[in-house]
Amino acid sequence: MFVEAIKTIWESSGFYAMTWQNLVMIVLACVLIYLAIAKKFEPMLLLPIAFGVLLVNLPITGIMDSPIGDNPGGLLYYLYQGVKLGIYPSLIFLGIGAMTDFGPLIARPSSLLIGAGAQFGIAIAFVLAIALGFEPEAAASIAIIGGADGPTAIFLTSRLYRDLLPAIAIAAYSYMALIPLIQPPIMRLLTTKKERAVKMEQLREVGKVEKICFPIIVTIFCVLLLPSVAPLIGMLMLGNLFKESGVVERLSSTAQNALINIVTIFLGITVGATARADNFLRPETLKIILLGLTAFIFSTIGGLLLGKLMYLITKGKVNPLIGSAGVSAVPMAARVSQVEGQRANPSNFLLMHAMGPNVAGVIGSAIAAGILLALFG
Repeated sequence: MFVEAIKTIWESSGFYAMTWQNLVMIVLACVLIYLAIAKKFEPMLLLPIAFGVLLVNLPITGIMDSPIGDNPGGLLYYLYQGVKLGIYPSLIFLGIGAMTDFGPLIARPSSLLIGAGAQFGIAIAFVLAIALGFEPEAAASIAIIGGADGPTAIFLTSRLYRDLLPAIAIAAYSYMALIPLIQPPIMRLLTTKKERAVKMEQLREVGKVEKICFPIIVTIFCVLLLPSVAPLIGMLMLGNLFKESGVVERLSSTAQNALINIVTIFLGITVGATARADNFLRPETLKIILLGLTAFIFSTIGGLLLGKLMYLITKGKVNPLIGSAGVSAVPMAARVSQVEGQRANPSNFLLMHAMGPNVAGVIGSAIAAGILLALFG
């Protein structure tokens, strides 16, 4: 009787149901946890994503199972509905908007061109993905990694090709974390020391009325042009209006602190929980990771080339390094521009100048997602 009881317990345990694929994913989850904690690679999202990967690959927990008849689904199945329905990425954009200062972009509207140029990698990755045999919807989902905007990548993929969500989310956030390693060699390759040493004039002071009108005007124009982008642009600009209006400090504080932190936990753990061994350990995953890196590199190149064009047009008044900040990883990409500028000229202060293209990249990646949704959604 005792032996039978032990046998029953063993056969009903996760150890008995463990496969080599589960083991691989558990090791991967532990590696991601290490990178999030020890190397600080986007820990705010990578840590919950990694733990979601760990949970879903522990056998027979049912934590992501959908409901069957009277049997309820798993906890993460219900939380995942926020990803599936596009709720979490939009709420994160609300928080981002409440934390963003569009002043540098308003002071230098030409930054919009650089933000647009930094979406170049999206087009390149889309073409390459099609050439590698991906369906257009899958290719569009992979390509958006080039926008360097995790919530946008998740939002678009959940609408177009949900099966690729875990690989795309992990690739997007990993490359965002690796910006300080990926971008500097490209920046030095495409610019001269003379260009990198350019000191830019101080930006004009932007008035409160301009800052209040900006989110309203952008919302009207972008949503009329691309209605599908309303959830992202609308929430981004609402959050910014909370911040700039000065009359709803509590709402602004909640959006940029408590709300975004709670949603980040739910988003991260449920996106990670989609990375089951059976749909993640495929050749397509490696292709996605390589295509994502290609998209990211070409987005950096596109931004830098626009920066060099601005340098030529203004006869040396614009430092082309701010072009690399056109990817929408705020504010990390702008900080990399600042660091590289100071290496060439210790008296250089490019951070605020780079923030213009940086926040333009947030708008640009959302618009790129809207275009892809309009074409393939």
